Amino acid sequence: MTLPVRNARIKLSQGQLFWREVGQGTALVFLHGSWQDSSQWLPLIEVLGSNHHCFCPDLLGFGDSEYPEVNYSIALETECLAEFLETLRLREVFLVGDGLGGWVAANYALRHPEQVRGLILATPEGIDLEGMGGRWRWERWLTGKPPVALWILQALRPLSRWLGWSDRIEGLLQKRRQLREFPTACRLLFGRRSAEIRAEQLQERLEFLPVPMLVLQTEQTAVAAALCQGYAQRSPQGKLHVLETPNALTDAPETLAQQIREFVADCLRSA
Repeated sequence: MTLPVRNARIKLSQGQLFWREVGQGTALVFLHGSWQDSSQWLPLIEVLGSNHHCFCPDLLGFGDSEYPEVNYSIALETECLAEFLETLRLREVFLVGDGLGGWVAANYALRHPEQVRGLILATPEGIDLEGMGGRWRWERWLTGKPPVALWILQALRPLSRWLGWSDRIEGLLQKRRQLREFPTACRLLFGRRSAEIRAEQLQERLEFLPVPMLVLQTEQTAVAAALCQGYAQRSPQGKLHVLETPNALTDAPETLAQQIREFVADCLRSA
């Protein structure tokens, strides 16, 4: 029987945080992906909730959590997570993070290793990719201020059909709309000064991570492979698993849930 998912809010020093919660038992905290909110985890926690206590917060500046006018950083999101766990008296947890949530989860584990029993990271952000320095150039251009990209694309629209660019122009406009739905993700991933982003990247710190880590590659792209291999290879207890189903969270939540169950069980046995 599927247990009901509870919704709740809490006022923290950084702002109000919204979260979803279900189940009882070993605590699993799920941190959503860059272009998502906590609802992305619903198919998974409906499977895991029967024997795990699942918590799925919306990160600060995402979903139904508050959007304060602050200087967003990974450090801020980590501090917010720390206060959230402290307030809920969650002393030991497994952290499950996707994309940007994986970056926050790994950073939290580096700062509070005594509280993290294990990390499960799905194509996590947060490390420098050699040879891919221009990875976010289109996203940065599309979301720039003033909105030069919007002006140019709208000006090209009447001519695009004749030039054979119609699909490309409409695709870029749609991409811009999608990016603007997640302003905090844009800020954290590519909207800050390069020095700020580099200072929070983890490639030089992962070797000091003292907790077990399972890295799940959820996309069959060069970027996803580089991110996942970078985390797994740099972490002393990192293991990489490439998922055969690219959209495992939505298309095969039972398969993903089994991966998590096995990892959690292994960590608890070896503790």
